[in-house]
Amino acid sequence: MANRLDGKVAIVTGAAHGIGRAIAERYGAEGATVVVCDVDAAGGDAVAKGITDAGGTAMAIVTDVSDSA
Repeated sequence: MANRLDGKVAIVTGAAHGIGRAIAERYGAEGATVVVCDVDAAGGDAVAKGITDAGGTAMAIVTDVSDSA
């Protein structure tokens, strides 16, 4: 049985903690490739590792969405 988000890419900002983390983990569990974006590099890495350790695909990127540059 295919996951609902197989073949999709999810870019989640604020994904190192709280609601963003929960969303990233759920998208990963549903089959999406997850781009974990946060200003907290260590936290983002931990979330991406958790997703990949659970069998998903994820990568972490340090991102500050409040800075348009």
